[in-house]
Amino acid sequence: MGTHVHAIRILHTTFGIFGNVFGILLFLAPMITFKRIIMKKSTEKFSGVPYLMSLFNCLFSAWYGLPFVSPNNTLLTVLASIGGALEAIYVLIFLIFAPKKEKFKISGILFVVLSIFSIVALVSVLTLHGNKRKLLCGLAFAITCIMMFGAPLTVMRLVIKSKSVEYMPFFLSLSIFNSSTSWAIYGLLGKDPFVIVPNAIGSLLACVQLILYAIYRDNKKKLNVVMEGSIETRLGKPQNERQKNMEASQLDYEL
Repeated sequence: MGTHVHAIRILHTTFGIFGNVFGILLFLAPMITFKRIIMKKSTEKFSGVPYLMSLFNCLFSAWYGLPFVSPNNTLLTVLASIGGALEAIYVLIFLIFAPKKEKFKISGILFVVLSIFSIVALVSVLTLHGNKRKLLCGLAFAITCIMMFGAPLTVMRLVIKSKSVEYMPFFLSLSIFNSSTSWAIYGLLGKDPFVIVPNAIGSLLACVQLILYAIYRDNKKKLNVVMEGSIETRLGKPQNERQKNMEASQLDYEL
């Protein structure tokens, strides 16, 4: 019995480490987008909302993983702390280079995000104990996690409608699948439904994205040929300009 429990603990830690590795890669993905923003000193048509939602989730993930909230979830706090720091940097860069109207919008959402987190954290520490504290923080963590994983739904709809994976990067979908699957298994081994449910949903959504990619990947080349023929002929745009526009659209999807 003792050997069995020890083996589960080792597996629990192992999948937590896998989750951290895949999660950090996922959080590093938007660096390409922000390198572009810094070089051009403009946010162009990129949206700052996905990074705010990721920051929102990281705050609750880090809080939920603390020992006095939920035992044996320290690895969750480690990843969320790293991710939260990166997302905060992304949001700060966005605020620096965004137009005035967008700055007000992002600042307002950021204020709401920090206010909600502060209220939940204070209530959980000052008025709740034990399982009640874990329940409140676990629900907040799960909800924000599902919100973050639900963001690509609009892109999936675009893929089905256009029958092209042009705007759904393969490696981003694969990273989400690897990360969420690792954390779902981590939750199963730790018998933690607040970790299992949102990550299982994230794994399922990422799996659907990979299936869509397998179905429509051959259409990507066809779309490129059609666009090259129609756009360049009608509008006279150089090929390198067309590629830059497509790259900008693809980068806008990244988290």
